[in-house]
Amino acid sequence: MDLNLTNKTALVCGASQGLGLACATELALLGASVIIASRSDDKLRSAVKHLDTSKGQKHEFLVLDLAQPEEVKKTVMAFISKGNTIHILVNNAGGPPSAPMIDTDPAEMEKAFRTHVISSHVLAQLLVAGMIKAGFGRIVNIVSTAVKQPIDGLGISNLVRAAVANWAKTLANEMAGYGITVNNVLPGYTNTDRLNYLFSKQASDQGLTKEDVFQKTIASIPAKRVGEPAEFGAAVAFLCSPAAAYINGINLPVDGGRTGGL
Repeated sequence: MDLNLTNKTALVCGASQGLGLACATELALLGASVIIASRSDDKLRSAVKHLDTSKGQKHEFLVLDLAQPEEVKKTVMAFISKGNTIHILVNNAGGPPSAPMIDTDPAEMEKAFRTHVISSHVLAQLLVAGMIKAGFGRIVNIVSTAVKQPIDGLGISNLVRAAVANWAKTLANEMAGYGITVNNVLPGYTNTDRLNYLFSKQASDQGLTKEDVFQKTIASIPAKRVGEPAEFGAAVAFLCSPAAAYINGINLPVDGGRTGGL
């Protein structure tokens, strides 16, 4: 099985921590040079030092705020204008605030759309020309199992994740003939700061302890545990590898079997 990403460069968004950093870590282990991006300069400087360099990879970071698509465009254009080709794009951004849909502030909906949909589109537009020229391209979007089964209390997330999934499916059909695949990976409950936030908020809203919420959640997962970031990162890295060249336009849950739909 060809998992070798030597001489490939990946841009991973939201990669100073959590699922994004897990994806960057696994891509580096397969030989890719990785550009990690997020809003936090300090966290990026720390994270980039821990990526594998045993195959001669050179890792970098870019400070990007995905809520500001025009700034994202300027920063990434400046990077690729220096002759840099990015073969792999992992679109990832922190989840929007949790709330029932009826209570959602339209301004928060607009911000989430910019962050998750518009910035993903801007990045794809900037990078596909280089992928086409290289004859190799991978775009992987980290979304949510809400694409298949909306999650109570996550109104904005349910909305924008579905938008990303449909954008990606359309793009997958358009790009397949150029050797570029576009796929979505759907994390279930995974051991990250985001999960800790969601459990704490559910506990507060429902008058429960966080442990009560955790145990209730575990009971709903066939695997009877939450996932680890490295497990999710491995799935993303596989889809970015040469071995996954004929996998295109899919929504892949990494959730221990929790999602009810096929």
